[in-house]
Amino acid sequence: MTIRLSKSELGKYRQFLQVDQHELGADARIDTDSDTAPNPHDLYDAALAACKAITLLMYAEKANIPLESVDIDIERDNAEERSGTYRLHVDLRLKGPLDESHRERLEKIAEKCPVHKLMTSVTTVVTSSCKLAD
Repeated sequence: MTIRLSKSELGKYRQFLQVDQHELGADARIDTDSDTAPNPHDLYDAALAACKAITLLMYAEKANIPLESVDIDIERDNAEERSGTYRLHVDLRLKGPLDESHRERLEKIAEKCPVHKLMTSVTTVVTSSCKLAD
């Protein structure tokens, strides 16, 4: 899978992302002129929310847990990011005829979603190459 990024004509910092057949936008969000799309940190945080919801829905389906939907709020505290700590607080709201045992099981499963694991227990190695465009 390749993600392709190119400059969008919609703003000074606006970027166009193509992930397979899907299109997304990203922007700097530093002022009202550059607030046309989520910034890269927003996309990173949103990946966690999406992964947790999808993981919970898939697990509930397989385990016959009557989970109907998941709403998630993520609060970011990046005050210590430059010193190496990026904090995300995830508030999960589970909808459906669930009991306390369902809630406990689903809370544990939410912490096992692939993006949560990627963010908390994997060393990510990024390599870059740079060439001049034609």
